[in-house]
Amino acid sequence: MLIPSLQKNDKKANLLIWIVSVFIAVAVAFLNQVKFLTGLDLGFNVHLLALTNAVINGTVSILLVWALIAVKNKNYILHKKLMLAAIILSCLFLVSYIGHHLLASETKYGGPHDAKFFIYLFILITHIFLATVILPFILFTAYRALTGEYDKHKKLAKYTWPLWLYVSITGVLVYWLISPYYIPHL
Repeated sequence: MLIPSLQKNDKKANLLIWIVSVFIAVAVAFLNQVKFLTGLDLGFNVHLLALTNAVINGTVSILLVWALIAVKNKNYILHKKLMLAAIILSCLFLVSYIGHHLLASETKYGGPHDAKFFIYLFILITHIFLATVILPFILFTAYRALTGEYDKHKKLAKYTWPLWLYVSITGVLVYWLISPYYIPHL
């Protein structure tokens, strides 16, 4: 096992994790309603940010699977590096996601007449719900690993990992399904 990277302080960690998680959830919900930057000409197609989000999500999916393989092979150093990379990429995703939703006008899916509409709707709803719920789980799971509480980390990771993988994969699927309906902005 690895030497802990953080000194254990559950009271401060719990408070910080919940503050960050609630703040991000509220900020994303609020910013999705605010469209004051929509139509701003930045000289590029703002939907490139959505493509960036899909690439980041796809990369996070690969990192998560690779990290699982690393930990199963008891390569804890590689596992830690891959998981930290997945967390950093997820932070970059959040910035890009907020940027896209601030700059792009709302995109409507083809509609109920499209055979894939209900599949899209199911994937989108579960993706949004789990993306909101998963953040504190990711942070608590990382905290338990960084403080050397590997038994607690492992118990949390059994739930966190598959949910995080689902969110990252469905993020790519949501992009793939909605991207034909984007209106280019230049």
